[in-house]
Amino acid sequence: MKILGNAFSLNMVSLEGMMLIKATKIQAKDIPTDCVSVIGHEDTARVVSGILGFEVPANRTTVTLTEKDTLYVAQYKGPRLPEGATELPEGATIEFIKIELNSGCGNCSGTDCATCGQINFMH
Repeated sequence: MKILGNAFSLNMVSLEGMMLIKATKIQAKDIPTDCVSVIGHEDTARVVSGILGFEVPANRTTVTLTEKDTLYVAQYKGPRLPEGATELPEGATIEFIKIELNSGCGNCSGTDCATCGQINFMH
């Protein structure tokens, strides 16, 4: 599933086993239009919609990610958004980050990543 949110939290992944997390900075144009929104605040959803050029509905929900999911994060940086905002306030930015998960090889001790089969996932 392709998910669009405004934050990433370790609460979104199962910590029962080792999970590799890959975060890649991307451009707004790289966000698919068919993402499911999990942006919980109306103002943030409106601002992100304006940047992406398609409607991003507010949807306050809990997310649990699996290896089959990709989370696209619209990371807001700046002062608190004013009530009813439709664009970024002066000095604010939104960075887009693609989050992917992989359970790893299953034999990872975390001590010799140079020989790990997951090295391309991590770099």
